[in-house]
Amino acid sequence: MTTLDPIDPEERPADFGFLLLAAIFLASLVVCNLIAQKFLTVDLGFKVFVLSAGSLPYPITFLATDLISEIYGKWRARMVVWSGFAASLFTLLALWLGSQFDAIPGSPVSDETYDAAFANTWRVIGASMVAYLAAQFVDVRLFHFWRALTNGRHLWLRNNASTIVSQLLDSALVVFVLFAGDKRIGEMAGMIFDLWLFKALVAMFDTPLFYWGTALMRRWRPARL
Repeated sequence: MTTLDPIDPEERPADFGFLLLAAIFLASLVVCNLIAQKFLTVDLGFKVFVLSAGSLPYPITFLATDLISEIYGKWRARMVVWSGFAASLFTLLALWLGSQFDAIPGSPVSDETYDAAFANTWRVIGASMVAYLAAQFVDVRLFHFWRALTNGRHLWLRNNASTIVSQLLDSALVVFVLFAGDKRIGEMAGMIFDLWLFKALVAMFDTPLFYWGTALMRRWRPARL
């Protein structure tokens, strides 16, 4: 009995490219939720941003979905977004499972350290998932709107216009959900602005990566995909 490889050899580079982008997207999404409870400052010279550590890898998720949208289409981009939602739920399950067993004597991570690091992760991931789903689907939709409007021209426009708008929605939702019931509206508005401005700046600076990634992926992608 002969085992047939169901993947056309001409499509293997394109399949690898898609899996690579999806892996980068999922890894960035999961790790940004795990490190979100550490807050830090990022000094860009003109402004010092006070941010969650999760804000550092998170903009990569929008670059990945923009590349997937550009090369593989809207349907695959949406499937990756839903896969990220499933990965976040699985992360919550894994963290909960780890908390159900006591650490052994001499464990490098004690129960107290584990709880201190991950006790509020369910709330962080919950807020992140609400914001993430809304923002990513808006990003995909706006990306294809600008692509159709410009007849496929001006990569920089659809990359930045879709990401900057969706990042504003993401920043507002994650702060509102995470700090629901907090009446300090002024502080919340400042946090939203800082989050959005930082993510928007990262989105603009990653434009050369978007052009490079698009050129590379188009070489791998068969014309019929």
